[in-house]
Amino acid sequence: MSGFCGFTVTDPNNAETIVIAMLEAIAHRGSGNIRTYLGDKIALGFRQFNTTDCENNNENLQIMLDGNIYNNINLCDSYKENGKEVLKQLRGAFAFAIYDIEKDQLFCARDNFGSKPFYYAQTENGILFGSEIKSIIAHPDFVPVVNLEALGQYLTFQYSVLNETFFKGVYKLPPGHSLTYENGIVEITKYHSNAFVAESMSLYEATEKIDNAVCESVALHTNTETEIGAFLSGGVDSSYVTAIFSAKIVDIPLSHPNKKAFTVGFDYEKYNEIEYAKSLSDKLGIEHITKIISTEEYWESLPKVQYHMDEPLADPAAVAFYFACREAAQHVKIALSGEAADEFFGGYNIYKEPLSLRFYTSLPLFLRKWLASWAKWLPTKTKGRSFLMRGAKTVEERFIGNAHIFSQEERNKLLKHQTLYTPMDITRPYYEQVKHEDDITKMQYLDINLWLTDDILLQADKISMAHGLQVRTPLLDREVFKVAASLPVKHRVSKKETKVAFRKAAAKHLPPETANRRKLGFPVPIRIWLRDEKYYGIVKTHFDGNVAEKYFHKSELLNLLDDHFYGKQDNSRKIWTVYMFLLWHDEFFMREEFNQSENSNN
Repeated sequence: MSGFCGFTVTDPNNAETIVIAMLEAIAHRGSGNIRTYLGDKIALGFRQFNTTDCENNNENLQIMLDGNIYNNINLCDSYKENGKEVLKQLRGAFAFAIYDIEKDQLFCARDNFGSKPFYYAQTENGILFGSEIKSIIAHPDFVPVVNLEALGQYLTFQYSVLNETFFKGVYKLPPGHSLTYENGIVEITKYHSNAFVAESMSLYEATEKIDNAVCESVALHTNTETEIGAFLSGGVDSSYVTAIFSAKIVDIPLSHPNKKAFTVGFDYEKYNEIEYAKSLSDKLGIEHITKIISTEEYWESLPKVQYHMDEPLADPAAVAFYFACREAAQHVKIALSGEAADEFFGGYNIYKEPLSLRFYTSLPLFLRKWLASWAKWLPTKTKGRSFLMRGAKTVEERFIGNAHIFSQEERNKLLKHQTLYTPMDITRPYYEQVKHEDDITKMQYLDINLWLTDDILLQADKISMAHGLQVRTPLLDREVFKVAASLPVKHRVSKKETKVAFRKAAAKHLPPETANRRKLGFPVPIRIWLRDEKYYGIVKTHFDGNVAEKYFHKSELLNLLDDHFYGKQDNSRKIWTVYMFLLWHDEFFMREEFNQSENSNN
């Protein structure tokens, strides 16, 4: 993979120095090829891994591509012929920037699902952009300031959910969108929407369509002479990809004959899936490389992970992925991963909820509201309490995605500033686009547009890049999604099973116990750690510090921590979310060179 950056030139004498500084900030994104373009009006910088293909430039166009296009389309030639319509042809994971020298026009885009990041900011002097926010911060025109609205929403969603990032004035280009900069004006255009259009088909037909699409996508993603490995957990998604990769279905021209799979786990019995993965790798006949993550090294890595993410991320599994990538990078340059199956094919257990609530939601709304108001006063652990309360809400009211850490009321009590938007303000535009769909499809659509892009895929990119590893995701493919989007809901989710048809397709290549294994995610023992005096003390130091005092009511923070430590309730996810923000803040705002920027923060 690679990384790029660029900016509007105001002082040609300093342009080279600035672009080199911006490139140095993202040095981890590639050292195989470094290229700069210094024009009268724009400066561009590009870093590339040796695994990436040609430069894709000519005398009139400067092209910087981060990612891979898998359907053998040359971006430079196709753009010259088709212009912006090229976006309809591309199949792959990409973000790119194309500068037309003759027109003095910058054209940038991000793929359908947001596999690769793209950030931009406007200043008095023009535009700044890059693959990571670090490169934008390195520009002397940019003064980093914490975006307080982003902090408020993060406390609920566990990731940066707004288009405006944690750095005031820095924006993400949304997936399936392009950006044009010309005559000092930024224009954002949506070119693609990932719509579900269910078709009538049997379960057998669905299974065959899925397997054909997945096999073909794995073949495309492994069509390289660079040595490839695969991440392997005990779950069906990575196992399915690994099984196809290891089979003789396609001739994969590896430079090294031994195919490898990588698994990490913790030094706790219930938080370790290595044995499941080892059993499968033995059956597949591939080399299995494992890493046990000690508690100490996990905690030591936390600041590094938050730095590489650019914005705070409270997903504990991201840190485990950091170690998986570090291990894989010692053996291969490319690793396959199983992201997107849950969102595409209905893999999360929460997607069963509309089916379990179906009878209850058939009752009159006023009756459900009354029952919910009564249930609210029951003890928190009372069986059926949550069912009565959630069933009195529409899916739009009760579901904001796979993580829901602090409610709006809880975060307002915790924060010293109030947020402008409620969680529903964030999710409403997405629900509006699928308002005529069933509730399960609505939930999947929301997760594809928010959770998948801004949590799962962002960490896959940023953390793999931290180790110079290219991660490829064959299930995150436009042709695979076309199949997923055509499935009837009953072939996605039932009352008893998630990923119904997907599991049956995977079972063609996997033992039944793997294909049918229930989803665990990547279990991380933060609940246990935060009841250990050592780690309780580490977090308490941060919660009692000056940065926490600036943004939060410290007494509320310390109550959360103490209630968890003494076993009164499980506040582990809430504590973790705040703690990750504080570590991120230390990385980007407590260094000497950023001290003056804090004075600008309102």
